[in-house]
Amino acid sequence: MKRTYLGEFEEIVLLTVAVMEGQAYGVALMNEITEQTGRDVRLNQVHSALQRLEEKGMVKSALGEPTAERGGRRKRLFTVSAYGHRTLQEIQEVRVGFWSRLVNPFRLSVQIN
Repeated sequence: MKRTYLGEFEEIVLLTVAVMEGQAYGVALMNEITEQTGRDVRLNQVHSALQRLEEKGMVKSALGEPTAERGGRRKRLFTVSAYGHRTLQEIQEVRVGFWSRLVNPFRLSVQIN
């Protein structure tokens, strides 16, 4: 299968879906990404990324059970597919490979004048 490349935000969304283990839905993903990255994330950005990832076959979705707090509406829950897991593993391997090749890893240094 030809490798599909991901943008940075798609990678973050895919990784967050994996971390949330079956409890990933739009608002929860938005909140988790905001908390972990410190960046402002809008719900429509998360939904767009999820749609692209689903079209690429990296995530699957299903409707959860209706909940009272949502007025009886159901959440669309996302899980990572086998292809999505393989993609995350490949991304990790590439990144680890590059990090391991750094001659002088980044260090926090403070110069006192």
